Parts: sequence; structure tokens; C-alpha cells
Amino acid sequence: MRLDKFLSEMKKASRSEAPRLIRAGKVLINGIPATSPSARIDENNDEIIFCGERVLYKKFTYIMLNKPEGYVSATEDTRDKTVLDLLPECERVKNLFPCGRLDKYTLGLVIMTNDGENAHRLLSPKHHVSKTYKFRCESPLSDEDVSLLEGGISLGDFIAKPCKISLSQDRDAGEITLTEGKYHQIKRMLNAVSNKITYLERISFGDICLDPSLERGEWRYLSDEEEQFFTNGGKK
Repeated sequence: MRLDKFLSEMKKASRSEAPRLIRAGKVLINGIPATSPSARIDENNDEIIFCGERVLYKKFTYIMLNKPEGYVSATEDTRDKTVLDLLPECERVKNLFPCGRLDKYTLGLVIMTNDGENAHRLLSPKHHVSKTYKFRCESPLSDEDVSLLEGGISLGDFIAKPCKISLSQDRDAGEITLTEGKYHQIKRMLNAVSNKITYLERISFGDICLDPSLERGEWRYLSDEEEQFFTNGGKK
């Protein structure tokens, strides 16, 4: 890998900043001052020192995004903006994709990564990784409605797995936790009890909770603890 690309991917310097920092002697390769941003390095074995600190290479990127309405959870779309459009160019070039999907009008937590193996593991039904959503519906839910939904309601082409619902005092809003996530599943579940979702926001994916400091459309890298949950396949 080129040295300037390495520094850029590790968020130490942009490709345009790297030459100046290298000329200033801020970058060492195996103890020797670097002389060119185009120097080839072995990112897995060479020791790179940047401003006195060693920089370790991370192969994969993990991002938490607070998805706003109107964006589709895809890497490209001919009609709508995608969640990738909310990231800067330096992240979009990393072949990131959303781990699991929210529809165009559902808000909240989306994890973006280029770690396909662990993303697939987390999304696999056999791992039962929970997803929790805030919701509001058109009409109050009865005890019978909740019992039907929590017990695993038939949606025609499949039977939804049991879920957990907590309701607000008015019973027309609350939280629902699933261990699966088929297309429009929660909306279909509410339709099955003659109701309709009017607001839906994912607030957690396993142990990874939506950061309340993130405004709609904002993002940050996963913390070390969150990343560990992701790379451990959803295990604590």
C-alpha cells in the first residue's frame, strides 16, 4: 500500500496533507524517516510512526449512522439518495455497505462496514441478534394485539418469530424488539392486527445502541467495545 493512502485510511492525514508532513519528518517507516508519499509499505508488518506514535493498520471500517428519512439503505440507487451519500468521500471509497436495511422512511441506527464476514454472521437468523425499534401506530394496541404479535404472528408467506413489545401509557407507541428483520416486517405485523405504523426508528442492534448525540444524518466510528461486539458475531 502507498504510504499516503495508509495515512489517509488511518485518519492521520489526507492524501494532500501527507507530502508536507513527510517532508517535515513526521513519518517514520521502520525507524527511518519517510521521503515520499508514494513509498510502498507492508501495512500489516511495517512499523509506521506518525508524529511520535505508532499507527496500527485496521483492515475494516465500522461506522454508526443516524439515518434520516428519505435515504435508502443501499450502496447505489437510480432514484433516491443512499446512506452512503451521508458519508464523506474518504469513507465512500472503502466499499462500505449497510449491515441490515431500513426502508426509505424508517429512521435511526444503521451500521456501515466493509467487513462482509462478520456482517453476514450478525444478520444470520441462527445468531438471534436482537434489533429494537421505537414505533408509533395509528390506533392503540389491545392486550390481544400484543399477545398475537409477541407470540409470533402469521404474515401469510411466513410466521414471524416471537418478539417483545413495551407500550406507552396511551398504547399507541412504544418499543418492539425482534430477532429477525424481513422486509417491512414491523409494518406488516401491525397491518396483521388491523393497525398501521406511523413512525419507526431503530435504536439498537444487539449491544450497539444509537448514540443520542448523533443528529439525523450524522455518523461516527464504532467505539472499541461496540466494534468488539460486531467482530465477535454479536457475542459479549
